[in-house]
Amino acid sequence: MKTRVQIQESVRGKDVFIIQTVSKDVNTIIMELLIMVYACRTSCARSIIGVVPYFPYSKQCKMRKRGSIVSKLLASMMCKAGLTHLITMDLHQKEIQGFFNIPVDNLRASPFLLQYIQEEIPDYRNAVIVAKSPASAKRAQSFAERLRLGIAVIHGEAQDAESDLVDGRHSPPMVKNIGAIHPSLEIPLLIPKEKPPITVVGDVGGRIAIIVDDIIDDVDTFLAAADTLKERGAYKIYVMATHGILSSDAPRLIEESAIDEVVVTNTIPHEIQKLQCPKIKTVDISMILSEAIRRIHNGESMSYLFRNIGVDD
Repeated sequence: MKTRVQIQESVRGKDVFIIQTVSKDVNTIIMELLIMVYACRTSCARSIIGVVPYFPYSKQCKMRKRGSIVSKLLASMMCKAGLTHLITMDLHQKEIQGFFNIPVDNLRASPFLLQYIQEEIPDYRNAVIVAKSPASAKRAQSFAERLRLGIAVIHGEAQDAESDLVDGRHSPPMVKNIGAIHPSLEIPLLIPKEKPPITVVGDVGGRIAIIVDDIIDDVDTFLAAADTLKERGAYKIYVMATHGILSSDAPRLIEESAIDEVVVTNTIPHEIQKLQCPKIKTVDISMILSEAIRRIHNGESMSYLFRNIGVDD
């Protein structure tokens, strides 16, 4: 099916804000956005600002073995189509902003999630913020310091796609090629990683465990983390994340799991998943997006929306 865009009124000399949320058919959504941006550009819009709360393909931001950095490709396509500014939220890696040669405002959902914890979780003072892997420890630390709570890190779970073990740096053949390598040159090989048994660094016994992350898509790692925390004595388990993709049978798995509540924002529509699983709760972040649009249109400073956000947040 082809996408055709026709703008029904004049946008000449106007500031155009294109709001595009990501659904299941992500590739169609991307083409729609690119064609809309290009249509506005050829219609002489003064500026074209894309409002994309969840930036698709953001997990593909590192070079894998004989793969490609798809988020860089997508950034180049958006800039080439004519986008002049991008508003997004909680990029998987902040460094993705460097893939663009236009201004990027990477807004944060953490103030809304922190407010939810303080207002909706009874006895949250008895909680501990949990990182389900060492990779998400920095985000957990940010939450813990703002709430004045302790932190726990689960270490030793199965390697996932984010592992550096499968990046492109061990792509040359492991077999010694006498013709390519001089006999006197001995290149040391990197010792392969060995997965340790699952351990929880930090005390969760008799506490509320709040697992924080940026994306919930495949829930297997979250379910494994919840089971581990239950074994260690946590009596209630919450999962907090910005983007709730919740694909395939994730709602059913969550409903049958040890997780008590999954809290996500509405950067991605998930009404159907909520009907399948009452444990899924939504936090509305439209307020910060609308304020960002207003400030950009009026030429006001955006720094107010980034107050108290450090380099590591």
